[in-house]
Amino acid sequence: MNEHVPASAVKAEPRNLLLSAALLLAPLVLLAAAIWWLVATDPLSAFRNGAPPVESLTVERTVLDNGGLRVLVRAGGSEPMRIAQVQVDAAYWEFVQSPPGPIARGSTAWIAIPFPWVVGEGHSVTFVTNTGATFDHPIPVAVATPVPTSGNLVAQAILGAFVGILPVVVGLAFYPALRNAGPRVMDFLLALTIGLLGFLLVDTLEDAFEFAGAAAAIFQGPTMVLLTAAASFLLLMAVARRGGAPTGVALAFYIALGIGLHNLGEGLAIGAAFAAGAAGLGTFLVIGFTLHNITEGIGIAAPILKVRPPLRVFALLALLAGGPAVIGMWLGSLAYAPHWSALALSIGAGAVLQVIVEVVALLARGEHGRARLASPAVLAGLAAGVTFMYATAMLVKI
Repeated sequence: MNEHVPASAVKAEPRNLLLSAALLLAPLVLLAAAIWWLVATDPLSAFRNGAPPVESLTVERTVLDNGGLRVLVRAGGSEPMRIAQVQVDAAYWEFVQSPPGPIARGSTAWIAIPFPWVVGEGHSVTFVTNTGATFDHPIPVAVATPVPTSGNLVAQAILGAFVGILPVVVGLAFYPALRNAGPRVMDFLLALTIGLLGFLLVDTLEDAFEFAGAAAAIFQGPTMVLLTAAASFLLLMAVARRGGAPTGVALAFYIALGIGLHNLGEGLAIGAAFAAGAAGLGTFLVIGFTLHNITEGIGIAAPILKVRPPLRVFALLALLAGGPAVIGMWLGSLAYAPHWSALALSIGAGAVLQVIVEVVALLARGEHGRARLASPAVLAGLAAGVTFMYATAMLVKI
């Protein structure tokens, strides 16, 4: 049966749409008019007393080579700023700025200084703006910045595989021995996973805030870290819960993803140290990194002990968890900035938190429900995970 729609109702629909569009645009037009009035009349001129504008300059990268020093700076002041002079060790030096001219708020520029730096010595660079403001940048130990070559990238890949992929593979190799584990051992291993992830969460946030503090103020470092971590957590929770709470292989992949994003941030930091010529990684430190990450593989294997995934699944899990360390080293050595490291670590923190929630939920859904979370096996696993990660972290903290 067809219903008759009055012609007046059809004509009213376009009118309603036009009215809604007008009501939506009215506030925007009001805002545009207010901004135009502010620019045209300049009412703030009455408050100007000749004081210079607020200026901020952050050094994001330093390159030392045969041509001298090259420094990447980012401006963060209230107005475009101009670098008028450059001092190195309290002496004025000529410099070349690229691109030339004033540096707009949030923009970057390379400053090239033909200074004959000395290997092993410390130097101090001071930037003087046209308003007389000064910004200091210390170089504690001068060493040549490594040039990115295919040989260097291969060496970094080998190191990244050794500290990222190898320990995950070793941890996953415990899978056959743990397959016949009883319920208590399973609870212990899942709680061990929560413990190591809890340590990674705290460690990742600590590193993220440290990098955020070194970033330009325009990025609002601490706020950026918290918002990015929250967004990462909520996004991954939404994806993971589309078909219900993840278990088995799906949960193992989420654990590997969280660990992989954490390793990406670690790789960025190591790669940046290589780019700055400050990464003197000895054999002891490499072994420390490897031992520190072995538990990650056991944590990934814990949710799949009752299933028999094909061998390719283990390979994918190892690459997902450890491979980002290699990518992070490459990116850090080629294009490092503190805000990028803070951003990557924040994403990793959110991913790690999402995995913690899922593993806790898995334990709570088991036999005896929430009471299981307070069982001796679970509490022992939590303590063992945190203790192992804390103890092995002493090997890599310098």
